[in-house]
Amino acid sequence: MPHLFDPIALRDLTLPNRIVVSPMCQYSSTDGFANDWHFVHLATRAVGGAGLVFTEATAVTADGRISPDDLGIWADVHVGALGRIVRFVKGEGSAAGMQLAHAGRKGSTYAPFVGRGAVPEHEGGWVPIGPTEAPFDTNYPVPRAMTLIDIAEVVDAFRQAAERAQAAGFDVIEIHAAHGYLIHEFLSPLSNTRTDEYGGAFENRIRLCLEIIEAVRNVWPERSPLFVRVSATDWMTGGWDVDETIELARRLSGLGVDVIDCSSGGMVPHAAIPTTPGYQVPFAERIKREAAVATGAVGLITTPAQANDIIAKEQADLVVLARELLRDPYWPLRAARELERQIAWPAQYLRAAPAGTVART
Repeated sequence: MPHLFDPIALRDLTLPNRIVVSPMCQYSSTDGFANDWHFVHLATRAVGGAGLVFTEATAVTADGRISPDDLGIWADVHVGALGRIVRFVKGEGSAAGMQLAHAGRKGSTYAPFVGRGAVPEHEGGWVPIGPTEAPFDTNYPVPRAMTLIDIAEVVDAFRQAAERAQAAGFDVIEIHAAHGYLIHEFLSPLSNTRTDEYGGAFENRIRLCLEIIEAVRNVWPERSPLFVRVSATDWMTGGWDVDETIELARRLSGLGVDVIDCSSGGMVPHAAIPTTPGYQVPFAERIKREAAVATGAVGLITTPAQANDIIAKEQADLVVLARELLRDPYWPLRAARELERQIAWPAQYLRAAPAGTVART
C-alpha cells in the first residue's frame, strides 16, 4: 500500500512525500510584493518537512486580488522577492508551488482580520469583474460584467503569470478554479447566467477554465506539473456538482493537468456544508477513480493516522493541509515519528531528532 511518506513522481518532479502545504492567504502584502512575512511563513513549512509548499492565492492582475493586501504576480517586478522564497524552500528539499488566482466578483474586500465586505476606492478598493453584475453577497462590491475582451485579457494574464512563476523558479503551479472566485464563477450556474458562448450549457461554462489551462500549459514547461484546485460541489441544488467536476477533470487531464486538488463550496454565502473530519475526501476519491487523474484531498485532515489512511486506501495521491500546518509548521516531522517512518531533518535541528535520523542534503 502507498504510504504518506512514500515519494511520488509527477512528470519530472519527484516529491519526497505526499504532504502538501495548502495555499493560505496571508493578507500581508503591499502592492502584491512578497516580503519577510511570506518568506518566514513558507520557509518554515519547508523546514518542517512538507513535500510541496504552495504560496497563497497569487493574483494574476491587480484587480484579481481578493483584498488590497494579497500577493501578486501581475508584473515582472514581483519575481525577485518570490525567487528568494523559492530558493530557500527548494534548498530544504521541498518542492515550491505557486497558486495562480483571480478573485473575480469576490475581489476588493477586506482582509478577514480587518473587516468584512467591500473596500471603498478611497481605501484602495476597485470595481471587480465577474461573469455578470450580480454580487456575491449584499455587502460585497457590485462587479462589472466581463466583455469578451476582458475574458481574453484574463486568459493572457494567467499565461503571463505562469511565465513569471517559471522565471521565479517554481516547480509546480496550481490554477485556482474553486471557492467562488473567477473561474468557479464561470463554472457554476448559480453565478453564471450569461447568454453568450461563456454561459448556459456545461460546454460554455467550462470554456474559460479550459482556455486558461491551454494558455498556461503552452508556456509552462512540459517537465513541470500543473495542478487545478476545484470546488467539487457548490452544496446547493442547481449549482455546480461532483458529476460536472468529474467530467471537467477528464477534460483537464487531457489538456495536461496532472493533479486535481479537491475542495468544495465558496459559491454562495449560506450553503449548508457538513464540515466533519475529512468531509471532502470522498470527492477526491471519486474524481481519482472516475476521471483517472491524480488527486489531492483537503479539508479537516489533522492527524498523521488520518492522513496516512487516505493515502493507503488510495482515496487520493496527496494530502493537502492548511490550518493544521498553521498550528504546527513541523507537523510532517512529528507525523513521521508517529508513523514510524524516517524523514531527513535539517542539520541544525538534528539534536532534537529521533536516533538514527539523517540530515537533509
